[in-house]
This record gives sequence, structure tokens and C-alpha cells, in this order.
Amino acid sequence: MASRNEMELLAHLMRRAGFGANRDQLETYLAQGYASTVEELLHPEQQPPFDDDLIYRYIPYFRTGTGVQGYQCYWIYRMISTKRPLEEKMALFWHSVFATGFSKVDNAPQMNRQIQMLRKYGMGSFRTLLVELARDPAMIFWLDNNTNHKDAPNENWGRELLELFTMGVGMDGQPNYSEEDVKVAARAFTGWTMITGLPRYPYGEHFNTFEYQPDDHDDSEKTFLGETGRWNGEDVVDIICKQPATARFISRHLYNFFVADEPQVPAWQNTPPRDPAAIAALEQAYFESNYDIRAMLRALLNSDFFKAESVRYAKVKSPAELVAGVMRLSGDFTSPKPYIHPIAAACNYMGQEILNPPTVEGWHTGKEWIDSGALVERVNFASDQVGDPSKPGVQRIAERLAAWGPTLTPTALVDRCLDLAGPVRIPESRRAELIEHVAHGGPIRCGTAEDRKLFDQRVARLLQLIVAVPEFQLT
Repeated sequence: MASRNEMELLAHLMRRAGFGANRDQLETYLAQGYASTVEELLHPEQQPPFDDDLIYRYIPYFRTGTGVQGYQCYWIYRMISTKRPLEEKMALFWHSVFATGFSKVDNAPQMNRQIQMLRKYGMGSFRTLLVELARDPAMIFWLDNNTNHKDAPNENWGRELLELFTMGVGMDGQPNYSEEDVKVAARAFTGWTMITGLPRYPYGEHFNTFEYQPDDHDDSEKTFLGETGRWNGEDVVDIICKQPATARFISRHLYNFFVADEPQVPAWQNTPPRDPAAIAALEQAYFESNYDIRAMLRALLNSDFFKAESVRYAKVKSPAELVAGVMRLSGDFTSPKPYIHPIAAACNYMGQEILNPPTVEGWHTGKEWIDSGALVERVNFASDQVGDPSKPGVQRIAERLAAWGPTLTPTALVDRCLDLAGPVRIPESRRAELIEHVAHGGPIRCGTAEDRKLFDQRVARLLQLIVAVPEFQLT
């Protein structure tokens, strides 16, 4: 049926452009239609903002803690409960591209401020985003631009700006920039530094702040990517943004994150895109919109290549996507409550310590998320969360299944549970195994209060099996 096809498409959209959605939410989106839902996602400002005052009142260490763990918990809680899923997903996207780590910054509130900046600018002008990134104190310290002086340039920021943040080493087998361009970029950003904040005690948190020091800026004439002038940092950003290599680089990142897994970034110089036509369409949107990320996302989410059956379940969920998606399925932590630490820590155990990527290159994605240890953590976490019949999301699934009662066949229970849990698409052989397992439990009844208690437990056990299938690791 057309409605079922669109329901599956909307579920695909919400997994990729958010962290999943329950059936009630999907039915709301179905009523308003796919195109309207995309526009809603693209305009998060139309949805209620996240209530920081409320969450800080319930859990003060989300704001007052000094360790990174409290801020990891805060961000995971936002992913689970936000009404602006694409805004949060884009913050995670840019955090993966502009990877900045607590391991060196050693200032969790400052790291949180960087994520706030990514939320604010992550769906707007790429040029503006880059300038804000260059002014961000966590990034300045992470890549040593506070030690980049006109008489002693430090090339760390200039190098990573070109190599990992905007252009990549090369494309189509050719280099995108030279070693001299790296040196010039570093010189252009001399004087872009920060004022160190006051000690935390006795008056509370004082953040590092950006400062431009003109006396420490190299104002000499420079040639960068073939253009000559007395370039400053913003001039370098302007030149970078108009490069075809930049359009290709950002397009491939968006495709890798939202559509299908690509090879890792270092391979891009000599490895063509998986779907060249898709990348070309995103490059066109980049230039036609004057580097607007929202326009690129609109083109991507409405495209045939995003909607195609072939790319559904073609990506491995990142740990953050898996954790937030499972919590949304279980309906837990959608409002403030204690003990979110184990939820956030689960991401770390699966290999993604948010706010603390392993290197400036970020995390390797795709199949590299999965090894034997990580897979056990992923399956155990998901199974634990959906195996409790008292969880609101599990209760709601059981209620909807019971509405088909007072009795159900094993086939009906498995098929409808797969549908309500995703929909989750699995091979016929695995579906047959689930049906056989359910059948061994005897008749399925949900008409009386006693029947319903046992029925809810059976639904929870079936959900545990569903989230343990390999296909559940895919999005």
C-alpha cells in the first residue's frame, strides 16, 4: 500500500535526519507528508527550544560539573529528547568532521560551547561556520593557533583546515593544495588567538574568549590557492569556500553521513565517490545557494538517491545513533530523571566517546564501528533497554499489539512487532526463526488482565530478539 511505503520512507528519513521516531510520531509525519516533514526538520527554529533551565534544575552537574562525563550525559539526553532532531544530528555531524577532543582541551564547558556553536551555525552558511570555528577557543587551543605568531608561525590549524575540514588532500587523483598553501594559511591566521579565562574559583566559570591581535598578524602579501593579496583569516576562508574541491569534500561528507557509507577520508583523493551523480547534485546546491548547508540538505533529503531502496539499511549506525535511537524506542529519558550516566557511557564502550574523538581525523565510520567487542556491547545495551515491559515505549508497542487481540498468531505478532519497532527489515530466514521461537511459547492471548501481563512480557522478550538481529545495527 502507498501509505505503508511512505511510512517506511518516513522511518528512513527520521533514522537518518534524526535519531529515529516511534510509531505515533511517524503517523503524525505521515499525515503531513514527506516534503512537509523535510521542511519541518530543516527549520528547527519552528519547534520548541530545548529547555536548559528545566534540565539544569533537575540535574545541576550538566552545567556545573568540571569533568567531561556530565557534558556527555547532557548531549546524549538532548539527542534522546530533542524536538529538533536534525539540528542535533548536524551538531553530531560537524563534531565528527571538526573533531575536537577533551583529551587536550581539558575544559568540558568550553567543549560544550563549541557544540552550541555547531548547533547555531551548522545548518547555515558554510563560510560563516568556518569563521566561527576559527574563532572558537576550544579549536584554537586544540590546533595550537594560540601559538601561531607572525614571527613564528604554527601550521597546525592551517594544515587541518585544508586537509580535514574543508578540501581534503586531493580528488580525482590530484592534490587540492600545496605545502606552500598550508604555510600561507597559517600566516593568514596569525593574530587569531584567545584570552584565557579566569580560574573557576571563587566566582564560577569564566570561559576563554576569542581575541584578534593585529600586532601579531602577518599582514604581508601572500599567494594562496593561486590568489595574491594581503590575506587575513577571513580572506582565506573566502578563497577556500569557492573551490570545487571544497564543494566535493563537504558533499562527500554529507553523503557518507546521511546516505551510504563511503571509504575513509584519507582515501578520497584516489577513490571516486560511490555515487558521482549524487555528489554532483550536492555540489550544485552548494554553489547555487552560496555555500548554504540547509540548501544542500534539502537537495539531499528530497533526492531520489536518498529515498532509494538500495541505500536503506546500507549504513552502520554510529554508537550515538544506536544509543539515542534505542532510548527513543524504549521511551525512556524523554524527561529529566537520574541515572543517565550508564546510557552515555554505553557510547564510550561501543567506541564513540563524544566530546573526545581519538584524533583530529575523528572516528572511522561504517563497518569500522563493528568488532566483536563492540557488537556485544551494542546488542546487550539494546536488549537491556527494550526488555523491560514497564518502559513507556515498550508499553505503547504492547498496547498497539494487544489492540489486534484478544489472540494473535505467532506470525502476526512477529510481523507487527517488527513493524512497530522500526519498521525493521530482516531476511525471511530470520523472520521464520522469530516466528518459530514465539510459537514455542504457546498460545498468544491478551484479553484478560492476567493474559495481558504475560503478553507484555512476551512482547518485551520478542523486542529483545529483534534488537539483537544484525540488521538492527544498520540504518
